[in-house]
Amino acid sequence: MSSLNTLDWLMIAAYFALLAGVVWYTMRKQETSADYFLAGRNIGWFVIGASLFASNIGSEHLVGLAGSGAKSGVAMAHYELHAWCLLVLGWVLVPFYYRAGVYTMPEFLERRYNAASRWILSLVSLVAYVFTKVSVTVYAGGLVFQTLLPELNFAGLNSFWLGALCVVLVTGLYTVFGGLRAVVYTDAAQTVVLILGSLCITGIGLYQLGGWGELREISGSARFNLWRPLSDPEFPWAGMLFAAPIVGLWYWCTDQYIVQRTLAARNLKIARRGTLFGAYLKITPVFLFIIPGMIAYALVQKNMLQMDSPDQAFPAMVSQLLPSGLRGLVVAGLLAALMSSLSSLFNSCSTLFTVDIYKKIKPAASEREMVAVGRAATFVVVGLGLLWIPAMQRVSGALYEYLQSVQAYLAPPMTAVFFLGVFWKRVNGTGAVVTLLSGFVLGLLKLGCQVYAGQYSLEQAAILPALQQMFIAYGNINFLIFCVVLFAYCCFTLILFSLLTPPPEAARIENLCYATNTAAGRREVRESWNRWDVIHTVIVLLIIVSVYLYFTG
Repeated sequence: MSSLNTLDWLMIAAYFALLAGVVWYTMRKQETSADYFLAGRNIGWFVIGASLFASNIGSEHLVGLAGSGAKSGVAMAHYELHAWCLLVLGWVLVPFYYRAGVYTMPEFLERRYNAASRWILSLVSLVAYVFTKVSVTVYAGGLVFQTLLPELNFAGLNSFWLGALCVVLVTGLYTVFGGLRAVVYTDAAQTVVLILGSLCITGIGLYQLGGWGELREISGSARFNLWRPLSDPEFPWAGMLFAAPIVGLWYWCTDQYIVQRTLAARNLKIARRGTLFGAYLKITPVFLFIIPGMIAYALVQKNMLQMDSPDQAFPAMVSQLLPSGLRGLVVAGLLAALMSSLSSLFNSCSTLFTVDIYKKIKPAASEREMVAVGRAATFVVVGLGLLWIPAMQRVSGALYEYLQSVQAYLAPPMTAVFFLGVFWKRVNGTGAVVTLLSGFVLGLLKLGCQVYAGQYSLEQAAILPALQQMFIAYGNINFLIFCVVLFAYCCFTLILFSLLTPPPEAARIENLCYATNTAAGRREVRESWNRWDVIHTVIVLLIIVSVYLYFTG
């Protein structure tokens, strides 16, 4: 296994020099909360789209998606074909968010429902970031360093913890001082490095293997099929067909981590075009990350690559296949993925805490005070994420599967509340509060039982008391099937409790759902798009359908 040499380190140094230049350029004006949290609402479509992609594609994607490809083939590609969810964001939800003038998604829920729903979503979102983003991103980054620099050791810390902590520190510093403007502009630069690096590993991996035909032959038809039998214990087709969109619509359309980029747009037209550009970019991970994982699997079968686990597929290919210089470029891409996700996460956490919690507790807080609190809030979230990593390591399955399983437990309540709230004016705050509370409790209980079940083999579980066996059985329910059931429960609960209580006042929800759109609101939306927006939307959908058809067999 090759170590990094001088040329590799020079490539990495060049990446950090580029990053430093971008940060210096963007961090000069951070006087108000709008500057810090929404970049002064003055960001262009290219930067928005690139930031959407870079925020989504973290090191957990490079490591986790490649690991999933090595373990299961293209089964997880359903999540990467969610470019259509970005179209839903741009065409359906962004107009409501933008006209409401909100900073955060919980703030939108307060406008649509009530203050209690805002509090619930704010707190749960921060908890969810710890479980699904901080810990997973840092863990994936640690795996990269552990594979590339296994000999690194300092003060009793191995390469896993040293690498992860150093990148967290660097990312945290530029995020704390630069705000969202630094985040989105560094994301745009990191997107270029990330795509170039991933293209190198895909191309060289295919060349070493002997081409696409060799990959198909070694992998077999099952690994090239997006759809698995209903009896499949991991990815039953019904679960992927119904559960993946539930998670996708939550993540791309209602998650602060993603949507915050569109809120920073100059106007509604720019926001939508940013989502269209992001949709084009979102299609690429199937070929940039999943296919390399499948290549790694095929190379292992031919004894041309060594790796200890599926999650080492991408870093193993980097360290064993790439020549000097290119290896440094791809490592820079890995660092870009890790840092772009973390920077987006840090800024979103600080925005949620400051705007939705601190500002509610202390309404008279000055602009300078809010920026200071937002900077301080990120460190707490990072610490909690680091503490969760040991528990996360006990969850069975590859890294990306862990990430998707946790999101499947948290997404259904939010998807139900946002989308029913936009499409049906009758749902109210009481229904939203009951749905959010009960849905999150059921989802977090499932996560806890899954972690607990991961400690026992089938033989050990069989001799445990009945109550413990019940917890283990609950934890072992397929995460996709659980997601669908939980979403159905949340929709039923939201509708039931809304119908049992008075409807919301018409004046309160004006321009916050389709039925209450004013003539001026409809005219503003219509003026924000033209035929080119429609043409690009159709092109994205055709590409998605083509990929589905190719990988269905």
